[in-house]
Amino acid sequence: MSAAASYLTKLNPEQRRAVEHGAGAATGGGPLLVIAGAGSGKTNTLAHRVAHLIVGGADPRRIMLLTFSRRAAAEMTRRVERIAAEALGAKAGVMTDALSWAGTFHGVGARILRDYAGEIGLDPGFTIHDREDSADLINLCRHELGFSKTETRFPTKGTCLAIYSRAVNAEMALEEVLRLAFPWCIAWTAELKQLFSAYVEAKQGQNVLDYDDLLLYWAQMAAEPALAEDLSARFDHILVDEYQDTNRLQSSILVALKPRGTGLTVVGDDAQSIYSFRAATVRNILDFPGQFDPPAAIVTLDRNYRSTQPILAAANAVIGEAKERFTKNLWTERASGARPGLITVRDEIDQARYVADRILENREAGTALKAQAVLFRTSHHGGPLEVELVRRNIPFVKFGGLKFLDSAHVKDLLALLRLVQNPRDRVAGFRVLQLIPGIGAGSAGRLLDHMAVAEDPVAALAGAPAPPRAAADWPAFVALVGDLRAGRCGWPAELGAARLWYEPHLERMHEDASVRRADLLQLEQIAGGYASRERFLTELTLDPPDATSDQAGVPLLDEDYLILSTIHSAKGQEWKSVFVLNAVDGCIPSDLGAGTSSEIEEERRLLYVAMTRAKDDLHLMVPQRFFTHQQSSGGDRHVYAQRTRFIPPAILALFQHGTWPVARDQAGASRATAPLKVDIGQRMRGMWR
Repeated sequence: MSAAASYLTKLNPEQRRAVEHGAGAATGGGPLLVIAGAGSGKTNTLAHRVAHLIVGGADPRRIMLLTFSRRAAAEMTRRVERIAAEALGAKAGVMTDALSWAGTFHGVGARILRDYAGEIGLDPGFTIHDREDSADLINLCRHELGFSKTETRFPTKGTCLAIYSRAVNAEMALEEVLRLAFPWCIAWTAELKQLFSAYVEAKQGQNVLDYDDLLLYWAQMAAEPALAEDLSARFDHILVDEYQDTNRLQSSILVALKPRGTGLTVVGDDAQSIYSFRAATVRNILDFPGQFDPPAAIVTLDRNYRSTQPILAAANAVIGEAKERFTKNLWTERASGARPGLITVRDEIDQARYVADRILENREAGTALKAQAVLFRTSHHGGPLEVELVRRNIPFVKFGGLKFLDSAHVKDLLALLRLVQNPRDRVAGFRVLQLIPGIGAGSAGRLLDHMAVAEDPVAALAGAPAPPRAAADWPAFVALVGDLRAGRCGWPAELGAARLWYEPHLERMHEDASVRRADLLQLEQIAGGYASRERFLTELTLDPPDATSDQAGVPLLDEDYLILSTIHSAKGQEWKSVFVLNAVDGCIPSDLGAGTSSEIEEERRLLYVAMTRAKDDLHLMVPQRFFTHQQSSGGDRHVYAQRTRFIPPAILALFQHGTWPVARDQAGASRATAPLKVDIGQRMRGMWR
């Protein structure tokens, strides 16, 4: 082997086949599909292929490398530079500096539209709206068309933009999009068409494009033979990462640019296609080989460098039940006698306790918190665990959703309880009062001043005149505070009463009210584990409720912290130890994701993605029962859950089964104390005089 090709020796045979495909042809050969299993070195393989093309004489200025994030593109470029430097030495910098067409679909699309603006009727000075700008513009169109004043509630601006985006990216008729993804909006089909027409006219009149336009205009360009031929001639090679995450529009662009597939390489894993809610479709990767004549070559990377063999055996068995897939069975040389755990616990509270126990045990055994992760299907599934972690002072960072105890809607409800518990809590009162339409900072401040000087603040609140602009909502609020303060509802039922009062405000303030409502129901369940409102509020130990950041961040004072993540946000990551919550039907698969066969198959892939994040240690948690809210005329109740259908009896032997013993904490006896006659508050004030 020549010294120049020594950089290929680190690749396994399948990786090398993918890298060297079409090496003898100046154009890089025919179309290539690389099916890259989880942990199989996908990024390394793609970077080696780009570098190998450059080493073989390809002009890097004529290579387009498409990824799904700018960070991924930058990392890929760095790897290409390093690999090329190994082969080319001093020449590598000159060669790879010209790898300028590496970026996201949207980023590359924006550059192309600038280049061709004159040919496609665009003013090259166009600006690009982000999602918030786009939602605001579509909302302006709603108002101008009078749709914000309809007798029945018209879809919010966020929902309208989501519908528009899905129709564009999925290349699907509006009626079909509404039927499949937004059935509650079907009655507004005609109005939505009118709205979207006005939205397009507004964008064009203002010379702005939104994110979807960056792909849509590009696809429309590629549909014009002369433009497509000219654009295709600029690039000898087009390489696409994470192809299973592309939508119809992106696929249309690629096939139009390279109709014969010459020089086209796509890399991905059908078993990790989990983003249909973003209009991605697994059909793109499944159908890719047959789009060309002759069909695309397929190279499968199935050697895994991440997980132990028992973990892979279980994951292979789960995905092996899929109805349609590229056949592959991940394998590794990392032997282990430990099978993944399938742990049965009584409920979500015991699940949280079990996971917290194991995490601390792992830490004592030398596994850092950062090397451990807890994954869940939906953000609110982690609520009870977050409360347990706070109680045990285990720092954590959450990805893929709001941190439960810091989210605005949870803070709102807890602030209401804190105000009832302590009517002189000005911070809580200031937050709660401003939830009421018509009460701003000034009005809230005056009401709190009125309460502060009264002997009975709640009575003072009841006797205060209703703020003029809040007259319609004021009586219900005053009545609620009075009932809760008097304990008429009892604990924890009063949290339900507070939620019912808050829900109309939740609907008014938040586009994703239904998702946030699930958090509040979760909070009700958690409240049932505490003897009183006072105990509940004390032990949650929330941050000050006037802290406005809703995003979970890195704890500033902790050098180590646990990772909590939705499965969607965990894709591409790995940890030494992984816990998957709620491996039961209704959660995985989600009740909302079990309507069609294709939805069920995506839920199966979600579990597969979760399992293949683990390197050494994997636990799937199976709570036996869940608290449900008003599922029948009998009201709130517990329902029993079944193990996820994705682990059928035939593959149970691949798991280590366990049942966590239920050991409830016993409340300690209260300590009697003699009345104190010392004014500690006066002493504390004296410290600062």
